[in-house]
Amino acid sequence: MATRPTPVAKKRGSARRSLRSLGTIAVVAGLVAAVGIPAYGALSLPEDAKTIQEVAEAGAQSLIVASEVETEGLQRDSYAATTPEEIEKKKAAEAAAARAKMVGSTASVNVDLSLVGPGTGPARWPLAALTRIGDGFMSRGGAHYGVDLIAPGGTPIFAATDGVVRISQESYYGYGVAIVIDGVINGQKVSTLYSHMTYGTRTVGVGAQVQAGQVIGLVGQTGRAFGNHLHFETKINGSLVDGLGFLRANGG
Repeated sequence: MATRPTPVAKKRGSARRSLRSLGTIAVVAGLVAAVGIPAYGALSLPEDAKTIQEVAEAGAQSLIVASEVETEGLQRDSYAATTPEEIEKKKAAEAAAARAKMVGSTASVNVDLSLVGPGTGPARWPLAALTRIGDGFMSRGGAHYGVDLIAPGGTPIFAATDGVVRISQESYYGYGVAIVIDGVINGQKVSTLYSHMTYGTRTVGVGAQVQAGQVIGLVGQTGRAFGNHLHFETKINGSLVDGLGFLRANGG
C-alpha cells in the first residue's frame, strides 16, 4: 500500500499567513500606542495636583474676596447715647463754635462770647446795666431817631431780638461801627440798630442768625458821637418808634 506524501507546501503557506497577520497586529498596536501615549501624557496630572476637597481643607480658615472696596474701622466716638441734657450742651457748644468762627472774620478785639444779656421776654435790653439815658427819641428838634444809652467804653452790647443781621460795618455813615438786626415779634417785623461801637468788636457779620441776649459788640464812640454810648434805634414794620418804649413793653 503506497504512503501519501506530507503536504509541506500547505504548511509553509499557512505559516506565512500567520506571520503576516501577527505583523499587521503589531503595526496597528504600534500606531495606537504612538497616538494614545502622548494624549495620555497630556491628560496626566502634575505630582502636586490637589483635589477640590484638598483645596477646600487647606483654605478652610481664610476667605479671599475680589473687591476694590477698602474697609474702614468703626470709631467709638462716631456714635453716642445722649440725654436731653447732653443734647442741650452739644447745641450750646455748637452755637459758641459758630460765634467764635464769626468772630474770627470780624472782631479784632477780644470779646467774651459767653456773656448773655439779662431778661426772658421776646426782647432783651441791649445793655446789662442802664446807668443813664442821654438824648431821647426825636430829640434835637426831631433829628434824633434813637435813644442814647450811656455806658463806659468796652461795655458788652447784646442783641435785643432774635433775627438775621442785615448790616454789619466798621463805618456806617455817621453811625460809625454799626449793626442792624431784622427780627419778628408778635407777627411784626422789628429792626434794631446798634451804633457807635468800638472798632473791631463786631462779633457777627451780614447774614448771621442771632438770638436775643447774644453779645454782638462793645460800646464805643465811633462815627458822629461825643463820649461813649450806644445809639439804639427801633423800627416796627418799617416805621421808627421810641426804642426805650419798645424795650419797656417787650423786654423781660
